[in-house]
Amino acid sequence: MPIYEYELCEGDCAVCGGRFTLVRPLSAPPLTHCPACKKPVRKVLSTFNSPRRVSFTDAKKAGFSVFKKIGKGEYERQ
Repeated sequence: MPIYEYELCEGDCAVCGGRFTLVRPLSAPPLTHCPACKKPVRKVLSTFNSPRRVSFTDAKKAGFSVFKKIGKGEYERQ
């Protein structure tokens, strides 16, 4: 299920802090009011984490086995 971020349209709230996140199924109807303070909310575009490129030395340091292709269906450990 995706995680959605919301913020209050106006004002602030001691309960929700004016901004909150919820895990909701895709089939759920759009959220229009804060579940805690019942004030109107809007969905916020949030950032995401993208995996960074990992080099072979980083993979080895992390404990993964690194293989090099030497032929059709043949690999050797590096």
